[in-house]
Amino acid sequence: MQQGEKQTGRRGPGRHRRQPLKAWRAMQNLLKDGEATGEVFKIVEALEGGAMMNNTERLRARQGGAGLLAAKPDILEILQDRDKLKDYPEGSLGRAYLDFVVTEDLSADGLMAASMEADRDREFTEDERWFGERLRDTHDLFHVVSGYGRDGLGEISLLAFSSAQTPNLGIRFIIYMSQRSSRKDKSPVPSKECIREARENAARADWFAAQEWESLMPLPLEEVRDRLNIEPPDFYNETKRRFPQETAHPRDAAKEAAA
Repeated sequence: MQQGEKQTGRRGPGRHRRQPLKAWRAMQNLLKDGEATGEVFKIVEALEGGAMMNNTERLRARQGGAGLLAAKPDILEILQDRDKLKDYPEGSLGRAYLDFVVTEDLSADGLMAASMEADRDREFTEDERWFGERLRDTHDLFHVVSGYGRDGLGEISLLAFSSAQTPNLGIRFIIYMSQRSSRKDKSPVPSKECIREARENAARADWFAAQEWESLMPLPLEEVRDRLNIEPPDFYNETKRRFPQETAHPRDAAKEAAA
């Protein structure tokens, strides 16, 4: 630890103890309501098991990672400022993010509020907490960069992409249960293949969690994708075209039913 760096939280093994029953209860709630984002955070929190520490240390060991951890930039200062987002050039990552959140009726505050539903009984170091909050705050930005929509298939594919890059047992549990539910319902949607594509794309791409997103916001979206070696999710897009009703976002399905 560098001189002057403040680290807080228990360092004993108890702080990483998994709570499978708590995760299971949250999963049952999530299966009943796929829009219950707070349950996702409860699952991740319950099955954390040291993942935050491991991923934070992985970032620290990466070139430029220690600098990010020391500076702890707050991406919310950009994502919450729609006037600033409007000032970015047309076609830039910043403008694409703005278009996405406006179309989807989202805000960066929404994820932060949902995360507060989870019990905050884990004690993390300052670096670990910043890392976790940055992952939370950039989730919708990851949608934009990776090309996955907010429909159910897009969400589970993005989770597969993210957990392949940043391992997390809670996210893997959500993916597993989603697949189990699809098999039970005999869904014709080839979600397993979409998940495989997401993991393969994640393996080829640069690590999203290690990016200084603040400096990438003004750049053309396609340039950002090229820099990070992001392949388009072709199979996911083709699946959306083949199964428009089965993969529709619940919001769009409700609109169509009301028309």
